[in-house]
Amino acid sequence: MIKTSNLVLATQSPRRLELMREAGYEFDTVVPDVEEAHDATLTPEDLTVENARRKAVAGAAQKTDALVIGADTLVYVDGLPLGKPRDLDEALEMMRRLSGRRHQVCTGVYLASQGGAEGEGFHVITEVTFLPLTDETIRAYHARVNPLDKAGAYGIQECSEMILESYEGSWTNVMGLPMEKLTEVLG
Repeated sequence: MIKTSNLVLATQSPRRLELMREAGYEFDTVVPDVEEAHDATLTPEDLTVENARRKAVAGAAQKTDALVIGADTLVYVDGLPLGKPRDLDEALEMMRRLSGRRHQVCTGVYLASQGGAEGEGFHVITEVTFLPLTDETIRAYHARVNPLDKAGAYGIQECSEMILESYEGSWTNVMGLPMEKLTEVLG
């Protein structure tokens, strides 16, 4: 286990928890109640880092002696953000938009300490290209993978052979937490 004293992950994402555990970190969790920004005028980088900051600062207010990590992931196609779909119809529409196309996955990460008084943020972008997808393929994928808790209605780590043509960048970033960069920042 990597010992980073009083490390806290501000999330309820099972994927982020899994990634941190697989990397060998010992940490606690907190699920802060924050209102996320939904400002289309912000760049993907600024929007995801701002939402990560809100989560980390709120978590640091609860755990004042800890280093709190917040993260936010969005899928962008044609410069527009795709968050988590509201229902299966919206999930189908999202996947149709991604079908046969390249898109970006941006994760913002923020580390807050001193009860939220100090912090630093960063972002990572991964380029992802989907195979051309029929509605039948999308429905079959969604029968295997719950799209409702995932930005863009997909999880790259699950049944990716059905949807993924290629990617450039961090695989863990697409899962929701860019572990390569986070490990570097944590030292």
